[in-house]
Amino acid sequence: MNRFWRRWWPIVVGAAGTLAIGGICAALVAMGLVRPNAILAASYAVRGVDVSSYQGEIDWDVLAAQPIDFAIMKATEGSGDQDERFAANWAGAQRAADETGLLIGAYHFLSFDSPAETQAQNIFDTVPVTAGALPITIDLECYADHCRTPPSAERVAAVLDPLLAALEEHYGRPPIIYATMRYYDAFLAGSYERNPIWIRSVVTPPVLSDGRAWDLWQYTSRERMPGYVGKEEFIDVNVFDGSLRDLQALVGP
Repeated sequence: MNRFWRRWWPIVVGAAGTLAIGGICAALVAMGLVRPNAILAASYAVRGVDVSSYQGEIDWDVLAAQPIDFAIMKATEGSGDQDERFAANWAGAQRAADETGLLIGAYHFLSFDSPAETQAQNIFDTVPVTAGALPITIDLECYADHCRTPPSAERVAAVLDPLLAALEEHYGRPPIIYATMRYYDAFLAGSYERNPIWIRSVVTPPVLSDGRAWDLWQYTSRERMPGYVGKEEFIDVNVFDGSLRDLQALVGP
């Protein structure tokens, strides 16, 4: 081995080993065998799931028997789309809630390409005003071309702000805002103090850039639980930063 390789060989081997380990870890996370945040998330007493049509048909008696306190279901997207499983999920979750005390809620996937007024109407037509339900959640994350080229802060606010106001007036509570860390920094940091924040961070614990405390944390998208049969084998799991009584205080009229 010449002088050059004697000098650089340990570095090359070390770098290759690091890449291999990183690839193995990424594969284990993708398969749901490793959940990086699981140990820290276990310290929170209040847990819940969020679901959509991807989880397919849900047996709410079975799912609600798991160690969860709340379930939030996708209802709508943009101005014209409704989750095909929402009506069944809402009815099934309500029956389970009556028996177990499960707190339930609905979420709307925000579109930057249609007016707040028509998105609000889509939600009103789909999600009934329900005693004991959690506030509506607005899901703020990228889609389609917006993942490559995010919208401007002005464009997001022009849709988000009037939609939040309309939903609060209709359902009686400030909506929850769900966001990825990237979108929180870009569009929410330093504002929306009245709205509970639900943050997605599945690799590391979330620390919000403006120093604000989060309310809900989606810590993994790779959990498995009995009670659903769909094309998505995994389910998202979340924790709430507070007691069950604190979460119940968010419930609308």
